[in-house]
Amino acid sequence: MQEKTIGAEIEKVEGGYDHNFILNEISSSEIKHAAVVKDPLSKREMHVYTDQPGIQFYSGNYLDGTLEGVHGRYQKHAAMCLETQHWPDSPNQPKFPSVVLEPTEKFHSVTVYKFAVSN
Repeated sequence: MQEKTIGAEIEKVEGGYDHNFILNEISSSEIKHAAVVKDPLSKREMHVYTDQPGIQFYSGNYLDGTLEGVHGRYQKHAAMCLETQHWPDSPNQPKFPSVVLEPTEKFHSVTVYKFAVSN
């Protein structure tokens, strides 16, 4: 997998990122490494582990300066999130991993966000 700077091409994507990525190596029975986000200045890292088959990457596309945080107001693309999940439109796509949950079944999923500082 190739690393990519999130903001390098964000203006080329209409509205910003709001994409679901297929995690080919993920099966519903195992937890595996799905993503890593690195800040080269502070050396902070966030690693995402999940048993889900997909991950949604959203880049704060609708932030408009109306929300205030510790360091000021949040502008467009000032935040991001990684949400583990099934693939969009799964109920209508028989070849996708099933999201059907029968009344007697229980749904259980594991996602771990691990934070670290690199050398």
